Order: sequence, then C-alpha cells, then structure tokens
Amino acid sequence: MEEDLIIKLVQDIRIELPKTGSLKLMHMLKDDFKAHHIFIGRDSFFDLLRNNNLLIKTRKRFAITTNSNHPYKKWPNLIQTLSVTAKEQLWVSDITYLRTDAGFGYLSLITDAYSKKIVGYHLSQQLKAKGCLIALNKAITSLQSTQCSSLIHHSDRGIQYCCEPYIAVLQANKINISMTQSSSPYDNAIAERVNGILKNELQLDKIFNSYSQAVTAVSLAINAYNELRPHMSCGNLTPKQAHLTNKPLLKQWKNKNYCKAKSLLL
Repeated sequence: MEEDLIIKLVQDIRIELPKTGSLKLMHMLKDDFKAHHIFIGRDSFFDLLRNNNLLIKTRKRFAITTNSNHPYKKWPNLIQTLSVTAKEQLWVSDITYLRTDAGFGYLSLITDAYSKKIVGYHLSQQLKAKGCLIALNKAITSLQSTQCSSLIHHSDRGIQYCCEPYIAVLQANKINISMTQSSSPYDNAIAERVNGILKNELQLDKIFNSYSQAVTAVSLAINAYNELRPHMSCGNLTPKQAHLTNKPLLKQWKNKNYCKAKSLLL
C-alpha cells in the first residue's frame, strides 16, 4: 500500500513536472511521506521508481545558435573570478532553439545567476536581436533595485548581444557588459543548464504543431521552472522563492570531482 501511494504521489507531480529527477521528487514529497508515516531511504526510493519504469533517462545535446563572426565589439569576461552572493548581481543570457512543424523557434532567456530565476524571455520566429531585446526589457522591468551599477549582463559573443541596439539598452540602464571568450558552452554554464532543464525536464524538446502552440508551452514551462521546481543550487527552493528570500542560499549537491577525491581517501 505504501509503494502504491508513493507511485501515485510521484505520478501527480509528474503531471506538471514530467521529467523531474528522483532527488527532487524525494524533497518535494517529504511532507507527504511524513503525513502518511512513510519512511523510505534514497536507494529504496530509486529502486521503487526503477521497478516501475519511473526513472528519467537523460540525453546530452548541444545546439549552436551563436554567430560571433561579426564586426561589433566583443566585450571582456568580467565573471571569471566573480563570487555571486546576491540576486541582481549577475544575469546570464542565452538563446536556444525549439522545433515546430513550420521550422525553428528561438527562445531568448535571461536568468538571475544567484536565484536561478528566469527574469526575462521571448520566443521569436527569427534568430535576430529583436527577440533578445524583448527578453532584456522584460528583465529590466523585473528589477527590484533602482541601482543597476553593480549588475553584470553575461552572454556569448553572438551578434545579437554585440550589436549596437542591444549594447545601447545595457549602457542606458548602467548594466555592466561581460562576454565569454570562447565558443565552449561551459563558459556560460548556468545559462546552458537552464536550457537543458527546460528541454529535458519540462518538455520543450517536443516538435510543436505551430509557433503559437510553442509560445504557450514556453510560458507553462517557465512558470513551472520558476514556481514549482526546487533547485538544488538554491537550498532546494524554487527560483521564485530564492529570488524573494534574504537568507543565504546553500547548494544541496557536491562537486563530482570532490566526491571522487574523497572516496579515494577513504
């Protein structure tokens, strides 16, 4: 009976968050487990999901949406040694693609690096600066602080972010400009991670019937990401909760290299 109840609780969460991982499920269900006097460890929980075909199989994919072969200024990287300690200190921006029957759609995203909240986004039918500008203006509207002089906007060196209209908006709002120095996705890792979550967990990797259907799916996915999905880098708060709290955010995961080194010492 307990196993049946656990499976039902997992399936209820998966209705809105279809590809939520097992660790996050355990965190989200801890109050339900307590209310029903269910005591289950991590390994037993994983085994139960595996036996019922409820584990998520991840896929690694990279898409190139960056054209850095242009005459515009490429700005230096300001965040290589930056320690992010508060919201509205660092924004990371990126573009990812979605598939529709009519062709590609291009999703411009701006994420607060501290809270991991998506603060601006726009789905465009063309890979141009206009979509990025709409996302940027939405992000600027969301600012809670009236002082932007300490805020850094970090992106790749694509033409959309280097062109004069985009730079002009950043400078008019006194937002500092930072860019990656290579084409590696790891130079903008937070933005790439957000792209992966939206596609691999929140089903934006589908082929949509139309642009309007994709727009609706993006809105639902970002709402679920910001308001429903706990983030291990934010003390298992949702990005929206993390953006509102004044308490320090403690990550709930350990670096894989650290764990491997520790195991060799034991």
